[in-house]
Amino acid sequence: MGTLPLPLDEPPEPPLAERLRPKTLDEVIGQQHLLGEGKPLRAAFQSGRLHSMILWGPPGTGKTTLARLMADAFDAQFIPISAVLGGVKDIREAVERAQAAAAGGRRTVVFVDEVHRFNKAQQDAFLPHVESGLFTFIGATTENPSFEVNSALLSRATVHVLKSLADGDLRTLLGRAQQLLDAPALTDAAAVRLVGYADGDARRLLNAYENLVNMAGDATQIDEPLLEKSLGEQLRRYDKGGEQFYDTISALHKAVRGSDPDASLYWFVRMIDGGVDPRYAARRMVRMASEDIGLADPRALRMALDAAETYERLGSPEGELALAQAVVYLAMAPKSNAVYSAYNAARAFVAQDGTRAVPLRLRNAPTRLMKNLDYGKGYRYAHDEQGGFAAGERYWPDDMEAPLFYEPVPRGLEIRIGERLVELRRLNEEAKKRT
Repeated sequence: MGTLPLPLDEPPEPPLAERLRPKTLDEVIGQQHLLGEGKPLRAAFQSGRLHSMILWGPPGTGKTTLARLMADAFDAQFIPISAVLGGVKDIREAVERAQAAAAGGRRTVVFVDEVHRFNKAQQDAFLPHVESGLFTFIGATTENPSFEVNSALLSRATVHVLKSLADGDLRTLLGRAQQLLDAPALTDAAAVRLVGYADGDARRLLNAYENLVNMAGDATQIDEPLLEKSLGEQLRRYDKGGEQFYDTISALHKAVRGSDPDASLYWFVRMIDGGVDPRYAARRMVRMASEDIGLADPRALRMALDAAETYERLGSPEGELALAQAVVYLAMAPKSNAVYSAYNAARAFVAQDGTRAVPLRLRNAPTRLMKNLDYGKGYRYAHDEQGGFAAGERYWPDDMEAPLFYEPVPRGLEIRIGERLVELRRLNEEAKKRT
């Protein structure tokens, strides 16, 4: 008597993120700067002109989804390649499949995820086929393509920058997920913390939410205690949805402003250890360099920008050392908020003041008509004056007194700037007495 075959196990259900992957362009959440009416990718979909591109953006922002939708919209064969796992052999196979499709009159989209992981030779292997039009190349990367993608390939592809999803976008996505899973309602506080934990990453949000729903069991409501139990240490260590996230940033900023390098390093490491995107920390440091250091040490801004650029090139963990170096430099730099205060004062003044005419002498005169109308007449070219300074010249509207916005502090380079400003003001006063 024969043995009956064992029943095959049903295939596992795809992850929630896959089940919620948009099937049409209108289902895509976020990226309206690319997908809104008249925007670049929307125009590409509507025009019927498929072009090679690189989609650059943080994880979970829809790069793979957009590539799939692009292929579907043009009824093109979609060939995905992972640059982490693939190599030249995969590229060769993709070329063969594209050639077979082309023989049948069908287009092909070759999608390379994490394209920055391919070396120069692997990236170069795409070039002749992109140039010949055998297939449309779409690369996805979380790293700056200026550093990670060969210039030859970069010149043949349009770079589209994707943004992290806004909190409102993530709440919309949560609503779709809840409806699909027929899950218990989230309290508003739990939803806020879950969205904060996702930090603009749709995939991270959906994976966490799916685990949360599985843990909820027969619960009629998902609240903060259940959320903490599901995410555990990940949520507690660095909670973007709660006060700790903002408190830690505030502590770092104040430690740098207070010129304490050790405390600054401590709060910086707390942020990184808690899971903050180092790019966010880099952006905050650029602001500190302008707001709290300014012209007392202009190198501070360049140091912060260099650290941000180095992180983009190296990623974690190597690039974090450059950020730490910048944190220490900013903490030890002389401090001045003179430019910050002057800028705010100038903004406030302009906001309440009327629109005043630009004096004729300060206007440019590129045409004969403008010269005949006395544009530029009487302007004193500072380089032709003694010391390169036109003493007594006014650069304000004629019908207003000259307010003072910028007052250097007696620290760092602003000591010298202050001395120079005092001298220039003295020369102006002497020139006025002579007229």
